[in-house]
Amino acid sequence: MGGRLEMFRRDRERLNKRVLDTATLTTKRFFNLDTGCYREGALPAATKEMAGLAASLVLRCDDCITYHIIRCCELGVGEQEILEIFDVGLIVGGSIVIPHLRRAREVLDEALAAG
Repeated sequence: MGGRLEMFRRDRERLNKRVLDTATLTTKRFFNLDTGCYREGALPAATKEMAGLAASLVLRCDDCITYHIIRCCELGVGEQEILEIFDVGLIVGGSIVIPHLRRAREVLDEALAAG
């Protein structure tokens, strides 16, 4: 991944480390649950990331949207599949999702270009 996505990754790793270095047991447990939730299980990891992307669009969390787009691309989710996930987020969340959809499209373009 290039440019902005690489900076996102770097900052996320750095800041997660800082949080976890000083975290309470509750915070550490939450982070562990979050990581574990997206592992392969009855549902493939890619399906879980797609669900996370749809939920993140509805909740309007740009960091989460970016993270799930990156993970979807890493796990082989195709552009057309991601565009349909965007549709789900838009339908469920309504027009307030549109600004986040714009940024999501830009992130997807960068992720696809990076291969």
